[in-house]
Amino acid sequence: MATFLPALHRSPARSVEDSQMTVLSHLSALRRTLIVSILAWSAATALAFLVWGRVLQLLIHQGGVGAVYYTTPAGAFTLALKISLYLGFVIASPVIIQQIWWFVSPGLHRHERRLVVPLIGATFFFFAVGIAFAMLMLPMFLRILSGFAPSNLHFLPFVDDYISFVLVLILGFGIVFELPVVLYALGRIGIISSSWLYTHRLYWIVGLGILSALGTPGADPITPLFMFIPLYIFFEGTALLLRLTGR
Repeated sequence: MATFLPALHRSPARSVEDSQMTVLSHLSALRRTLIVSILAWSAATALAFLVWGRVLQLLIHQGGVGAVYYTTPAGAFTLALKISLYLGFVIASPVIIQQIWWFVSPGLHRHERRLVVPLIGATFFFFAVGIAFAMLMLPMFLRILSGFAPSNLHFLPFVDDYISFVLVLILGFGIVFELPVVLYALGRIGIISSSWLYTHRLYWIVGLGILSALGTPGADPITPLFMFIPLYIFFEGTALLLRLTGR
């Protein structure tokens, strides 16, 4: 009996040490994820700085606003930096997405880790779809918002305000269009189920409505519908997919 006492006394210390090592390994993995993501974003931002003028012309042409203006001598450089940072994030998004999934994958079971590569592809696909959808709808957004002005009130677009509006809109759509990927991943690992989604559908409709109102840079009641409708379709489609796969 006495021979087992030392082992019993050492076991709590061992578990504490193991838990400390687990926390340290998670922190090390998080640090690696952040470092790689920041380096990728920095490199992509430097690359984007070389073409920011062409991107600006594309956004102006797509919005159909004609001439734009800036009011301070340093306005052009500030604008170049802003566009480069946003564009750099988009360019680096495959690396950032891969690093995020690499960080969460150790917490998954072996059969769940097989989903990581398809989910990385799906995450990037829906991010790109969100950006493309926002670019496609940009003229309609501007037409609706400027349509509230009376005939004697004219829109004078300052480039900083216009680009901020467009970039927030584009990035917002790219992020919220990740909804089906998040729901499907949570369903496959057993955190949610299709029956739970259907049971709480009303709450989801309200939540998606609030998200759409916050995710579109306009205070009108019309433009959030352009985000709400695809999000609701994603919700119903993902719930149906989970049900068809027995989740």
